[in-house]
Amino acid sequence: MNKIISVVFMLILAGMLVGCGATARKISRLSQSQHSDVFSEISGSGEVQAGSADLIIRANIKTHAEGYFAFESRDSLHGKSGYPFLVNIDGQAATWKVDGVKDVKPKYDQNGKTSRDPEAGDGVLYQLEKKVRLKAGTHKIYFSLPEEPYLLETEVTLKDGAQHVMELKPIYRYKTRPIRIETFLKGISKYEAHMDGNTVGL
Repeated sequence: MNKIISVVFMLILAGMLVGCGATARKISRLSQSQHSDVFSEISGSGEVQAGSADLIIRANIKTHAEGYFAFESRDSLHGKSGYPFLVNIDGQAATWKVDGVKDVKPKYDQNGKTSRDPEAGDGVLYQLEKKVRLKAGTHKIYFSLPEEPYLLETEVTLKDGAQHVMELKPIYRYKTRPIRIETFLKGISKYEAHMDGNTVGL
């Protein structure tokens, strides 16, 4: 029986490793631009030209501080400056590196119980906000955290002459002891994508 359990465990682990490897390879491909004229990064609040649309991209993630895990690779960017966010729109890629800020939130609520806030505790918060201009219409967007690795794919339709906001909200993995609770210390599970306040399909 123990031998069967070990074999099953090894098969599951192998499947997870293969899946992670495939995701990492896809992220590597998406980090290379196939086109250079899909969007341009802009600043300010100028008028949107006819035939175009503006898209504000907001995303954040909280990670553990540098050195929190004793055996973490020295190459890891968790807790360090220059944490990368990758966006690929219709084949044009941009990697934006963000410097984090120390973020401390109470581990316990007002009743002395473990906080249910997924970002409770000491860590480093990274916040991305970029504004790009592109043609109005439907676009395929890939959003990635190469450091994790994590990849989200979605499709959005932008209105002519409008400004839209895409907000990516992190959902963290769970720990099980002493209670089952979502926490940034376990890393990212997925992102929820919202366009102008409405959830968009993945």
